[in-house]
Amino acid sequence: MLLTDFYTINTLENTAGKAIATITINKNHPIFEGHFPGNPVTPGVCMMQIIKELTEQVVEKKLFMAAAVNVKFMAIINPEKTPNLELTLDIEETENGFRVKNITTFNETVALKLTTHYTVI
Repeated sequence: MLLTDFYTINTLENTAGKAIATITINKNHPIFEGHFPGNPVTPGVCMMQIIKELTEQVVEKKLFMAAAVNVKFMAIINPEKTPNLELTLDIEETENGFRVKNITTFNETVALKLTTHYTVI
């Protein structure tokens, strides 16, 4: 985990290339002191890192993000209001690694849609 104690994995289920994870963002993590005081917002780069780390757990390999396409941040993830997230990962093995299509939601609100390409390191 790149950011120690930034989030907790509550569940991680994997069935035939589709993983569904539920996580809780730690609203007391020091990153929120600067992003932003009084109105915390989960940084997009942190969400991208979480997706990578979850994918690594599913495929049981260390990965490097080679490309990110179709990145759509659609709602603010405020850890004080909506710390519990569900991430759906459609994982497809490719010639060079893995392609992952992610949809992240909270309370049925889509917060993030992202497609990433990872190579194995």
